[in-house]
Amino acid sequence: MCSVIFTQPARAELIDALDWYENEAPGLGRRFRMAVDAVIERMSANPRQFHVVYKSIRRALLRRFPYALMFVIEVDGTLTVIACFHASRDPVHWQKRA
Repeated sequence: MCSVIFTQPARAELIDALDWYENEAPGLGRRFRMAVDAVIERMSANPRQFHVVYKSIRRALLRRFPYALMFVIEVDGTLTVIACFHASRDPVHWQKRA
């Protein structure tokens, strides 16, 4: 199992999304967090199952939510999440972090 860390911008995006979903409907934020936790578990178990979408950045899609975690596999095997990205946003936002 690989360690997964979030950059500060990715953590802020995750918190913003979680807050938005919770404000939309009570409990929806918790379900969003469960989807994030599930994809992190899949990433940690087998990070190479996710396709490279830009340079060395891989995309892990959340189930039931239009979000993806954009991450890189570091030399030491650690996974660094650089963005928690809504599918309708302009990818230039996270591509600048590459």
